[in-house]
Amino acid sequence: MKEKMWAQVFYKPEDVRFEQIDVPRPGDDEILVKIKAATTCGTDLKTYRRGHPTIIQKVPSTFGHEFSGDVVEVGKNVKNFKVGDRVVGANSVPCFHCYFCKRKEYSLCENLQYLNGAYAEYIVIPSQILKYNYLHIPDDLDYKEAALVEPLACVLHGIDEINIKLGDTVAVIGCGPIGLMFVKLSSLKGARVIAADFSEYRLKQAEKFGAVKTINASYKDYPQRIKDITEESKGVDVAIEATGYPEAWENAINMIRPGGQVLTFGGTKKGTYFKIDCVKFHYEEIKIKAVYHHTPYHIKKALDILATRQVDGSEFITGEYPLSKTIDALESIGRQEGIKYAIIP
Repeated sequence: MKEKMWAQVFYKPEDVRFEQIDVPRPGDDEILVKIKAATTCGTDLKTYRRGHPTIIQKVPSTFGHEFSGDVVEVGKNVKNFKVGDRVVGANSVPCFHCYFCKRKEYSLCENLQYLNGAYAEYIVIPSQILKYNYLHIPDDLDYKEAALVEPLACVLHGIDEINIKLGDTVAVIGCGPIGLMFVKLSSLKGARVIAADFSEYRLKQAEKFGAVKTINASYKDYPQRIKDITEESKGVDVAIEATGYPEAWENAINMIRPGGQVLTFGGTKKGTYFKIDCVKFHYEEIKIKAVYHHTPYHIKKALDILATRQVDGSEFITGEYPLSKTIDALESIGRQEGIKYAIIP
């Protein structure tokens, strides 16, 4: 086994270094995985640009959290995995014993254990994640597609928290990878999807994933434009915000019909606030739901959906970059030049 490996190491915002570090060694209840594919994520781009309050807890730190690979070393107490297994899983695991876990609100776990290090050659999977949130990849599922389990699980969590009915009109604000997954899954539920984004490239992608109408968000009145193409111009049944900007939260509320639902999914900067018309909120019975992260159930469900091709993961992979060019891949995403890129060590 190699003693050194190449990895992208985060020191501070916009200071990530491609350097050699020690290959981590698994404990008795852990496994060592050789990463075969990682995928870029908007969260990683934000982490690179401004750090992250929960994912990066000390520096220097490896980072990246969507990946799949092969088991190359197994701790002596591990029973369910062996060398050579193709594996994928979550970047976190709940504790299962805190106040929220006892209520089965696992994404709110007070002791959520995170795993970083997808942008590297090797990674150790901690025992708790291995026990509850790690899975075998079916033989016919590509590593790159399998790496999408984590983001798809987050979107499935969001879909489960809102009640999309057959024939509903759903607006998705923001057509990055997460927004496009919302477009796809909402379409699969039989919704009429309207997509909004500043990028014409992303809007064209939204059409490919099932949007029946697209609106460029550069129009200041785009919430009204969306309302105007709904039944009796009442507004959409469900508005899904997938940008992480408070303005989008406000616009989602402004395009919703009375009695409609708003899902705020995108994470904002710390100290960010948004305004709401309290009269509209109260008298029109607007329902607002925030969703964060995923649960063990959604990780398993995401792998099943990818494996059965209900969602074709290859459609979300624009291209590949070598591990050494990870930051170039993230910057490409920041310039909206693709959906997701696979990082190949």
